[in-house]
Amino acid sequence: GSNFIAGVFTQAMNKKMSIYDAMMRGLLTPGTALVLLEAQAASGFLTDPVKNEKLSVKEALTAGLIGRDFYEKLLSAEGAVTGYTEPYTGHKISLFQAMKKEFIVKEHAIRLLEAQIATGGIIDPVYCHRVPVEVAYQRGYFDQEMCQFLCNPKNQTRSCFDPNTHENLTYTQLLRRCVPDPDTGLLML
Repeated sequence: GSNFIAGVFTQAMNKKMSIYDAMMRGLLTPGTALVLLEAQAASGFLTDPVKNEKLSVKEALTAGLIGRDFYEKLLSAEGAVTGYTEPYTGHKISLFQAMKKEFIVKEHAIRLLEAQIATGGIIDPVYCHRVPVEVAYQRGYFDQEMCQFLCNPKNQTRSCFDPNTHENLTYTQLLRRCVPDPDTGLLML
């Protein structure tokens, strides 16, 4: 998946910047910045739109792309791709399994799954490729109740604040308002 919100473009300054940098400059609320960065991490990596680099959460912290204040939350979101370690057995488990065992709050898990769907499909934790929601359900990545919930657009979380219009939107709605960077093709808010 590559259809994710990679950064922010300010027309007035003709400048592109990372999501965290945009938050530090007051262009994004901390809540929206976290949701956008979690969506990146849940899609496999964090993106530096200025350098056009893809980084793990740990690499992003070292490079100064994110701050320590978001680090733990983004590591948790990255687990949606890499899997979560079951504390009692040490086995890798999926995002849905982690939610069912209450290692991850249900609302947070749903946001991460929504981000994966919006950016190309549910990430198969075994083969590391994306699959449609129905296929993920057939493979047992989540139950029928979760499948029906995720397939209903009315259930999408409105956790993204559009700084241009001051509306609360779903990640998918905000994604549609982005423009591609002419240099990299990355989608910019």
